Amino acid sequence: MNDVTIGSAYYTVPQRADMRVTHASRSTKVYPNVESTLLLWWYIMTNGALGLPFTSLNLNQISVSMEQLTILASTVQTGDVVGFTFFIGTMAMMAATVFFFLERNSVSEKWRLSLTVSGLITGIAAVHYYYMREYYLTMGSSPTELRYIDWTLTVPLMCVEFYLLTKPYGAQVKTLFALILASVGMLVTGYIGEAIQPDQTILWGTISTLFYLYIVYEVFAGSVAKLAAGSDNPALKHAMFLMKIFITLGWSIYPIGYMTMEGNLLAGMGNIDLFYNIADAINKIGFGLVVYSVATSSSSK
Repeated sequence: MNDVTIGSAYYTVPQRADMRVTHASRSTKVYPNVESTLLLWWYIMTNGALGLPFTSLNLNQISVSMEQLTILASTVQTGDVVGFTFFIGTMAMMAATVFFFLERNSVSEKWRLSLTVSGLITGIAAVHYYYMREYYLTMGSSPTELRYIDWTLTVPLMCVEFYLLTKPYGAQVKTLFALILASVGMLVTGYIGEAIQPDQTILWGTISTLFYLYIVYEVFAGSVAKLAAGSDNPALKHAMFLMKIFITLGWSIYPIGYMTMEGNLLAGMGNIDLFYNIADAINKIGFGLVVYSVATSSSSK
């Protein structure tokens, strides 16, 4: 059985696998007013339907144990710039996802898959940002594992976008696999240096950078660049120019953030999550908008 304190009243309710509500004296966080109302509304919707009695409820406060529950109504403290970027990141990714999927049918058929991938990138990121935001606000630390799970899914998809852009002009599948393998190698070695062997962060960061430089090579001088140069589509050439900017300037924000870790070259010079959140918003949404611009330009001809 679980206990809930609402105002001065004390109720005993059946135990839920995903929720534990406790007496105020044993709670670790109090959610007053609107947040209490939201939590109680959710609680009634999920438990009241089972015929549980609720009488004389006072919405002044609800005390919740944070051992098993992360509250959706967590709030950003005044001056918490990092927390602010988590909220903005969540909403921006959600908005971009809706936009890409709604606009999918407004372009020619050959570009719809590209817009679908763009929507998947921002959609996956929106879900992970929702959980990263709650983790950061609850635990007060960087959601490293959640972030790398997100990157493991979305960064290879961003490499898929390069392939899809040049596929109509002869891009080969082996190029796609090479880009994906390079992106996975970049992420795995980065994660080792950030979470598993932080005392060797510079070493693993250097190895991760080598994988990144291979992707840069492919875009600037490799097969991707050659196919784009051989295209007679000015929209594609402009898109590849913008992609180069993203790869060199946008993606470079990540290693800068990485270097702010303790023991790294820029230790203490910034917050790692702030750099990562800004980079994600620029690159994931920006990538999709570049693809959208190419798709609309080509479809209008």
